[in-house]
Amino acid sequence: MNSIKTYLLASAMVAALSACSGMSEQGKDTAIGAGVGAVGGAVLTGGSVLGTVGGAVVGGVVGHEVGKD
Repeated sequence: MNSIKTYLLASAMVAALSACSGMSEQGKDTAIGAGVGAVGGAVLTGGSVLGTVGGAVVGGVVGHEVGKD
């Protein structure tokens, strides 16, 4: 049951972050990276909350760096 909650949380994060249409391109890349990282972290750790949050942080940092000009 814990893994289902984690997947739902990750999906909600992706949906919430994708609704930010007034963001800069780098901000969008950061948000997308965080969402993808959260889902990836959840999948790789079997639904662990720590893995989900860690994936979101790492994905956000990578997305931020990729979004630089």
